[in-house]
Amino acid sequence: MGSNIITCICVPLCGAFLLPVLGAINTKLRNMSALAFTAIAFLCAAFALPDVLAGSPLSLHYELPLGLSFGFYADVLAVFMAMTASFVASVIVIYSFEYIKEYDNQNEYYMMVCLFIGAMMGLVFSTNLIFIYIFWEISAICCWRLIGFYREEITIRRANKAFIVTVAGALIMLIGFVGIYGETGTFDLAAMKGTHIPSWIIVLILFGILSKSATFPLHNWLPDAGVAPSPVTSLLHAAVLVKIGVYMYARLFVINLDIDAVFTVAVPVIAAVSALISAGVAMRANDIKRVIAYSTISQLAFILLGLSCGNEIGVVGGMLYILMHSVAKGGLFLCAGIVEHNMHTKDITKMGGLYKCMPLTALAFLFCAFSVMGIPPFGGFFAKYLVIDGIISAGNITLGAVFIAGAVMTILYLTRLFIKVFLGQTVSDVKEGAPLMVVSVMLLAVLSVALGIFINVPSGFASLIRGGI
Repeated sequence: MGSNIITCICVPLCGAFLLPVLGAINTKLRNMSALAFTAIAFLCAAFALPDVLAGSPLSLHYELPLGLSFGFYADVLAVFMAMTASFVASVIVIYSFEYIKEYDNQNEYYMMVCLFIGAMMGLVFSTNLIFIYIFWEISAICCWRLIGFYREEITIRRANKAFIVTVAGALIMLIGFVGIYGETGTFDLAAMKGTHIPSWIIVLILFGILSKSATFPLHNWLPDAGVAPSPVTSLLHAAVLVKIGVYMYARLFVINLDIDAVFTVAVPVIAAVSALISAGVAMRANDIKRVIAYSTISQLAFILLGLSCGNEIGVVGGMLYILMHSVAKGGLFLCAGIVEHNMHTKDITKMGGLYKCMPLTALAFLFCAFSVMGIPPFGGFFAKYLVIDGIISAGNITLGAVFIAGAVMTILYLTRLFIKVFLGQTVSDVKEGAPLMVVSVMLLAVLSVALGIFINVPSGFASLIRGGI
């Protein structure tokens, strides 16, 4: 079964380099191959699920010269992240068939998307900090190229900004990894499990985590990434890039390492500031993708809060919210892409009444928004409730109140967005999106409610992660 891990990583990682060749032969062959590569990653992760749920994680370990080693390890957390990222990415690839077909650079686009997924798979299954760093930086390169997809001056400038912020944060994090080696004599996560790590190392690693997950004050690059095509922003904001940071927090500081109790206060405070500032900006922004982007920053703060509050309730809520946010926020960005594609603008003040001409997109947007808002019985409600319950159970009533305020602000700015775009007077007679695009957003919308109705399934999965099974 260990071969599943290798297949899950290598198929999208190596297959990515075949896509430009296939694209030169036949574009449909390239497109279907890209979907196959991401779908195989999902299926391989899913095949590992029964073993890890039964308490038998999969492990591969290889010795290298000079006393070095690397390995891959499939536990509940790794499989959870791999399945979430690869599934949403597969939906995004299907959506891309219609969205991207009119643009140049298609071969590079599909190559970078698959390479992105391969890097994510490698990162979540790696047990060695150096290999985690390598995959982390591969994702940054993919992010850089995808944000600059249109090759216009502003897109290139903003792609460079995202690259500089995330790579600089990663380099600081790498210094922290070296510090861990100095303390433990190893880069292997299994060998350092339970080790207490000095605070200065934790701070260095947090630079990388906060920059990747766009948390205040290292958040500004993410809204600017909205210049990329909508499937790219969905991939960055929902499925892969920003989830890498919160995954690393869970892997290092929830499961493997022992850290000072001060971080159960300091990190939630940072998250609270990030949640309120970004929600405030989202309430005023008029660019549909910037509103959703600032919403991502705000909701990532909820995830970080759950993982950092120091108790099982919060951790389960945080892990659940990774899943719920990936599905719902992916749907929101893809709906925004349909609107932008047909309206040729991202300015919500120039929109209105679109539910009359694109009712399926409007319904999908509403369902995904309900999940992000935390409206029952949508999946986001249960995750958000557990996160807030976790910080209150930890004795921090003030931070709990702050995040309740953040949840209310989420309802306000997403309601404003829906009203501005889909309700009111019709300003344009446009058509519904292409069938594949509409099917993609409807699938994510249905999942947003289904995950809430059948919450016992994902919550049981998430509850196992705390023990690192």
